[in-house]
Amino acid sequence: MTHAFHDRIAQDLSDIAQQGLTKPERVIASRQGPVIRVGGREVLNFCANNYLGLAGDERVTQAGIAAQDRWGAGTASVRFICGTLEIHKELETAIADYLGFEDAILFAAAFDANGGLFEPLLGGEDAIVSDSLNHASIIDGVRLCKAKRYRFANSDMDDLETQLKQARADGARDIVIATDGAFSMDGYVAKLKDIRALADKYDALIMVDDCHATGFMGPRGRGSFAYHGVRVDFVTGTFGKALGGAMGGFICATKPVVELLKQRARPYLFSNALAPSVCGSSLEAIRIAQGGEGDVLRTQLFANAARYRAAMTEAGFTLLPGEHPIIPVMLGDAKLAQDMAARMLELGVYVIGFSFPVVPRGQARIRTQMSAAHTFEQIDQTVEAFTTAGRELGVI
Repeated sequence: MTHAFHDRIAQDLSDIAQQGLTKPERVIASRQGPVIRVGGREVLNFCANNYLGLAGDERVTQAGIAAQDRWGAGTASVRFICGTLEIHKELETAIADYLGFEDAILFAAAFDANGGLFEPLLGGEDAIVSDSLNHASIIDGVRLCKAKRYRFANSDMDDLETQLKQARADGARDIVIATDGAFSMDGYVAKLKDIRALADKYDALIMVDDCHATGFMGPRGRGSFAYHGVRVDFVTGTFGKALGGAMGGFICATKPVVELLKQRARPYLFSNALAPSVCGSSLEAIRIAQGGEGDVLRTQLFANAARYRAAMTEAGFTLLPGEHPIIPVMLGDAKLAQDMAARMLELGVYVIGFSFPVVPRGQARIRTQMSAAHTFEQIDQTVEAFTTAGRELGVI
């Protein structure tokens, strides 16, 4: 490697810092939960994807320990060689049954699920019509596929219909509409009823990434499609958010689709099988989420979101509209978002500033996220801290 190369890397890092776009990693010295230990002290945590509060739940933790005790640390293999354990099949059945599909396939990460979905199923004769705000993993998965690509403005049904018409006019064999169920940076929920109607009109399939919906949206927490009461063809999701908070992804679909993915999806074929501990924790999280206790947690989660949203609005902050437990506090400037997050930590609340390239330039924000594990008192304390920091920094 040449000195010029390392000089360029150093300059790139310097440019990132000068623009206020550096994304620091703060080390947490405790379990994930509504209160975490950072920098030698306990602070409130309002930026985790821990929607049901199960990431630190003792039952979920012990289920993972028991699975590792029985099955070991891992398989040292991919699934088709000697990496398929009974617990993998159990988890595939559990997530498919929970979400109402025939079958499911597991991946090491939800990013891999989206990266592995399109290429095995679609060819150059086909088309993918993708929402403009879709997660990076969907974008990368679409890029890996030879299908023709079309994009529609976020949740703009007129534009979606325009793109579907164009795909049909271009002679597409099969068309897949790809969308997040809930958009992770904004908390917007996809208009799946309208998308379903257009899919039926133009004979298209629907793919939904429900990472930010599975476990807590819709009846029994089955996701955004259940929330809207519609049928979709493929659902991708994760065990790294509401369903235990560990890692791992999945695709739910028909049995023939899942079988073809197991034969051809590269992230599945060339990645080690999901760790037994993750499977054990995820199974316990699914058990909790789909039952009566899950209903109690979901009720608390959305009550927390409503309380926080109302109080922050009253305090004068600009929030993106919605009802999802992702509630972005819009600030615009990247450096301001970083300064705000740093001051919030000083005030005892852990939040993170989001800026380019995670969100578009000029739309920097602090993405706050509610958990069922938060108390009303903790929410009120957080709003108070935001108000203090907001006044100091001239935000409100």
